Amino acid sequence: MARGGELAGGDGGSQRWRPTAGLFGRDTELEQLGGFIATAAVSGGGLLLTGDAGIGKSVLLDATAARATAQGTRVLRAAGVEFEADMSFAGLHQLVHPLREELNRLSDRHRQALEVTAGLEDGTPPDQLTVSNAMLVLFTEAAADRPLLVIVDDMPWLDRMSAVVLGFVARRLTGSRVGFLAAFRSDEVSFFERGGLPELEVPPLADDAATALVDDRFPTLAPRVRQRLLEDAQGNPLALLEMPIALSGYRAARAPTSSVRPPLSRRLQSLFASRISNLPDATRGQLLLAALESTGDLRIVRKAAAGLWGTQSLEAAERARLIHVDGGAGRVAFRHPLTRAAVVELSTSEQRREAHRALAGQFETDSERHAWHLAEVAVDPDEEVAVLLERAATKVRRRGDPVGAITLWLRAADLSPQEPDRKRRFGMAAFIGVDITGDLQNTPQLLDVLEPATPGDQPTAALAVAAAAYLLNVDGAVDTVHRLIISAIETCPDPSDATDEILVEALWVLQSAVAFGARQELVESFRKVLARLRPGPPGLIDLLGSTFVEPARLALPALARLDNEVARLTEPFDPARTIRVGVAALYVDRLPACRAALWRAVEHGRVGGAITSSIEALLLLGCDGLLSGSWDEVSRLADEAIAQCEAQNYQLLAYLLRFQHALIAAARGDEPTMSALTDAMIQWAGPRRFGFVLNYAFHAKALAALGRADYEAAYQHVTAISPAGTLASHSAHALWVILDVVEAAVRSGRYAEAAAHVAAVDAAGISEISPRYAFVTTAAAALVAAEPEDRTLFEAALAVPGAERWPFELARVHLAYGERLRRAKSPGQARSHLTAARDIFLRLRAAPWSERARSELRATGLPAAHADAVRKLDLLTPQQREIAQLAAAGLTNKQIGDRLFLSPRTVGTHLYQLFPKLGITSRAALRDALAEHPTD
Repeated sequence: MARGGELAGGDGGSQRWRPTAGLFGRDTELEQLGGFIATAAVSGGGLLLTGDAGIGKSVLLDATAARATAQGTRVLRAAGVEFEADMSFAGLHQLVHPLREELNRLSDRHRQALEVTAGLEDGTPPDQLTVSNAMLVLFTEAAADRPLLVIVDDMPWLDRMSAVVLGFVARRLTGSRVGFLAAFRSDEVSFFERGGLPELEVPPLADDAATALVDDRFPTLAPRVRQRLLEDAQGNPLALLEMPIALSGYRAARAPTSSVRPPLSRRLQSLFASRISNLPDATRGQLLLAALESTGDLRIVRKAAAGLWGTQSLEAAERARLIHVDGGAGRVAFRHPLTRAAVVELSTSEQRREAHRALAGQFETDSERHAWHLAEVAVDPDEEVAVLLERAATKVRRRGDPVGAITLWLRAADLSPQEPDRKRRFGMAAFIGVDITGDLQNTPQLLDVLEPATPGDQPTAALAVAAAAYLLNVDGAVDTVHRLIISAIETCPDPSDATDEILVEALWVLQSAVAFGARQELVESFRKVLARLRPGPPGLIDLLGSTFVEPARLALPALARLDNEVARLTEPFDPARTIRVGVAALYVDRLPACRAALWRAVEHGRVGGAITSSIEALLLLGCDGLLSGSWDEVSRLADEAIAQCEAQNYQLLAYLLRFQHALIAAARGDEPTMSALTDAMIQWAGPRRFGFVLNYAFHAKALAALGRADYEAAYQHVTAISPAGTLASHSAHALWVILDVVEAAVRSGRYAEAAAHVAAVDAAGISEISPRYAFVTTAAAALVAAEPEDRTLFEAALAVPGAERWPFELARVHLAYGERLRRAKSPGQARSHLTAARDIFLRLRAAPWSERARSELRATGLPAAHADAVRKLDLLTPQQREIAQLAAAGLTNKQIGDRLFLSPRTVGTHLYQLFPKLGITSRAALRDALAEHPTD
């Protein structure tokens, strides 16, 4: 145990550690922290310091900072502040300002994002993911000349957006020469994502260390008082150092000993209060300003104080070791967060309002900080402040912080003098909570607030919109949601005003209810509402009505507008807009162009952003993967999204995602899984009249029936989606089952129905929507054509550019064409197509379909051994094949991972999965297995 130095008694407590000082009982922690900064200086990384309040985390951070500085590492520090936890990016503000010179090293996009975020420049608020990437690049660039150590104290009090961004950065520092060290209280939660980062827990001091510390600092303490102090402090260094000061010359407390002790944090706040109370009034006033405006900007504090108490300095507070003032940097920092809390606790409500009013005057009138401080001033309803908060909420929502926007909307509602404005703002908070953030837990309470004051009164539009969105996502019936949302529209001041904010939100919910209901009468009601809007329906809502609600009838004229919207997804990121464009793209084959933006939405949700948008992005990516044959990835994405749905109680989205598992199970012949999933979908969706979910279930059942050659069952299932001969305009999913309807009709002997369906598809111009639809519709026409026209059509389908991008459909066309050729006595030509079909089905692990292809190959006269033969390498994915070849060449998992940009664990998983496909059980057998099947 080190001796002879001063100890900072806790998380930034009153006694500060000097570089030459020793610490009592912290040799182990100092050794581990020393190892961390040495490693981080070479290869980067993160570490979380955890422990109780006052346990000494801040002094360990100080010691680590001093040691890193002495070793040539640049140290950058920030701290969370309780009273600005709702201020977006307040924490990042502390980190960006010291790195202003390094901003010039960044790309224009990243530099502008951080300058706007830190308030250095005005501009369009950047999205969260851009800020996260920009911070990572900024830290990396700052470490180019010498290592950088970023230290953040009191992480649980950091504002949400800063915590999310730093969580993103901290997990991506490997190889960067940037270290990230943050302190958490053990009993507090944070928006910072701690998963994957190592933690170092700081325990209470051992008895001998605690005794040595007290004897060193208070040698004249009476034995009885000393013993009571050691018992009460329970190894907490801050209590050991602060309690004797509060005991007025180390006199014993007269209160009887009790087995029940008050909470430590409350006790320590009272200890700080005794020193704060002795300060001059002007100094206490400036301390209050610093506590409420936690950016630490000394200029703001002094300017705000000038109008209240003159230019009185903070020297008295510095001498009392409550704060640290860095005049050169223009910063003021509290030495312990409990000091800040005590300053605020000791002030009166009027003093706090006066301080907030002075601080508000230091910011531009359209800034979020100006609105936030004025909101803290307000006691009575104030429409002017409510409007400022609402504007701030809109800005915060645009830059990707819907949770912060909800907080501002709720405060705006509290300050609204008029009941309609109050309920409208509560309604916006409730709607955003359901539609974007994915936090449904508080929605029922918000809906209660929006209930009519008198039983029998008409519900407000805001209530109806929020309630409808909630019911649609949780456990409501389509018709109930539809009635609620129509009621909301009718209760708007002007149901034809397309600029009314609540009306526009109502239209989004109505569009979803109509699409998921998938019934003609619902679509007609939607059209009536849109028709009366002035100056016209919002562009994206109108687009969704064309390409998602009624794609068979209206998609073609809307494709140019949709392509423009997809191209604009590269503009400033908005998760809600990304999802809406993605949904509009789903049934017209524009999803591949949306993938990059959708992955941004997924990552945004993974780092604490909009959960609902993240789930929907995973759903859309899965839909694209179903068509492209990336079925294993689809399953992984669906599992991730379903887990989020179950955590948030999103029942509708969960059933839409289960369809993806069901369809893959159907194609692969996993009848038990397919049946269990589709039966559950039907049982849930039937009574609630979610026709969209029912169509998904019927599609999976039809595909399974086609695979096992039960064509009558397949026909009954698939025509429940869209009757043969009619392309149901209200059922978007009718476009996905064109080939299924025609094949089931032909194979069940319903040739007239099959031909009628091909004619309906042709009349609707479906082939013009995309190359995939040209491929599918031409193949469907081939199925109903007679010789020799069928051969011409099959060849035309297979010649469609990019047909290999839809492997399952491509294999089905090869199979159908091969069957026709075999029956037409052209076995040689048939074998070519049947072999292509078999190989694709094998790669997809679509067992029923590969067996059908094998049977047809045998029927061409090919010997059974040849018909069943398939290169084992064809069973591997391209990535698995590359991993196998590298492993056979002797590379380790780490070496393979470095070359392919994969983790060693991922490489090991791939090897585990490919061994059975190659018929081997060990790495040593790889070389021989690959030699049997040389690469083309």
